[in-house]
Amino acid sequence: MMRTGDRVCAIVEAGMLRFEPDGAQQFVGATTQVDLDCLEEAFAALPNEQAGIRLRGIEALHSILSPAGSIGRIAASMLGATCRPVRALLFDKTAMTNWSLPWHQDRTIVVTARREVQGFGPWTVKDGLIHVAPPIEILAGMVTARIHLDAVPISNAPLLVAPGSHRFGRIAESDIADMVARCGIAACLAERGDVWLYATPILHASEATAEPRRRRVLQVDFATGFLPGGLEWLGV
Repeated sequence: MMRTGDRVCAIVEAGMLRFEPDGAQQFVGATTQVDLDCLEEAFAALPNEQAGIRLRGIEALHSILSPAGSIGRIAASMLGATCRPVRALLFDKTAMTNWSLPWHQDRTIVVTARREVQGFGPWTVKDGLIHVAPPIEILAGMVTARIHLDAVPISNAPLLVAPGSHRFGRIAESDIADMVARCGIAACLAERGDVWLYATPILHASEATAEPRRRRVLQVDFATGFLPGGLEWLGV
């Protein structure tokens, strides 16, 4: 059992999760060694003192994240061959950047320019990129892939998810603890090269690392179709 807030939650076996209906699934060894080497080289020059870096314009990502690439094909297996990456972040948790993350849903997307469209808002700017909270229907049609460049045992702050929570739409902050208690908690352990695929609106959290060591994760959101009212995905 695990406690969240004042609720005691059941532990769910992560290896049993399937994207339908749990909203999360592990793909063991899905990233090729060639692609891992390519990612290592592409990220080598990035600052390592930041917990998270928003990625844009890195050529090496394009083939890997395309629907025919080793990562893109996993997203395409759920969304179809027309899906494309619309946001990428590199999380680099070390002893110097050992953060925790409370239970929440990812609620924003990145667009090329601000346009006032009904149902979209509030707006924010992060690292110079324009973010907006879209209607929940947009998020419900997206998937998120997490590509592990380092092993993530239980002591290295694996992502925690509440299986099935993505099916309940936008969850009010006041209801999150009850929803996690209802759905249970799965700790998404991984080896280097593994990929976890999530329904983007799934409730998730992360604790600080108990035994600080490097834990690099490339996180990529995928979507299909176009946004309304002249809004455009920024892309990767």
